[in-house]
Amino acid sequence: MENAQTTTAPLSGKIALVAGATRGAGRAMAVELGRAGATVYATGRTTREHVSEVGRSRETIEETAELVTAAGGRGIAVPTDHLDPEQVEALVDRIDAEHHRLDILVNDIWGGDVHVEWDKKMWEHDLDKGLRVLRLGVETHIVTSRFALPLLIRNEGGLVVEVTDGTEEYNKRYRKPYYYDLAKAAPLRMARALAEELTEYGCTAVCLTPGWLRSEAMLDTYFKVTEENWQEGTRQNPHFAISETPTYVGRALAALAADPEVARFNGQSLSSGGLAKEYGFTDVDGSAPDAWRYITEVDQESPTADVTGYR
Repeated sequence: MENAQTTTAPLSGKIALVAGATRGAGRAMAVELGRAGATVYATGRTTREHVSEVGRSRETIEETAELVTAAGGRGIAVPTDHLDPEQVEALVDRIDAEHHRLDILVNDIWGGDVHVEWDKKMWEHDLDKGLRVLRLGVETHIVTSRFALPLLIRNEGGLVVEVTDGTEEYNKRYRKPYYYDLAKAAPLRMARALAEELTEYGCTAVCLTPGWLRSEAMLDTYFKVTEENWQEGTRQNPHFAISETPTYVGRALAALAADPEVARFNGQSLSSGGLAKEYGFTDVDGSAPDAWRYITEVDQESPTADVTGYR
């Protein structure tokens, strides 16, 4: 019976904080941690009473918490602006008071897309918007780690996951525009730095990226499709064929968190597609897309799409 529980709920008893769990990858990672049995604190700025600057009222942290619970874990929604140190400190104090530990910290806070001027040069880009991008994509992660790590390091085996867009290898390229490039490079370096500082406490830090994510906004705003007919989006961009659901990176995170030898990845840049090969999980349709390899080898080289061998 004990072995069955370990197999079906490998994260039973584990306490996780998914910072930035309102939608997309953050929501899916929270849900998959819950499916593995974890208690998950889901944070964000959009609630059923308040909508953040992202402007999407359809996804809320309360809904994320309910999905976590429905999946088999325990979801706890805590409205939090991760740029506010007092709010983050109160969040961590609550986790400490309720559980006296933190096993998994996921820094997935973002929300900067609405401020990015994608076709502007650095000197043309609105400065206030650019600095807001950096605050949302970099400062939020720093503030959260500052208050959460003292709780996480109390016990060996803690895992910190910085979430970004792009692997370390791919992000050697310029991810224009300037402010976006900085915001998505920073988590890679944060993971490497934290890996150095956490080792003596028996804890691990990594950076994780999804591939081409079929987030809610990617589906209903950019491609105007649904998850059921997403392949119609390839008429607009044939390379959308390599895209993946948020669940895929959620499964990647759950596999990492359940791996007793996760420390072998300390400081590394990891991807959903790469970890699928490591752990053997698939996306919801049974495929295993390797988006970053595809983007490098096909998307950058060819106007036509052929995902053979890449999913």
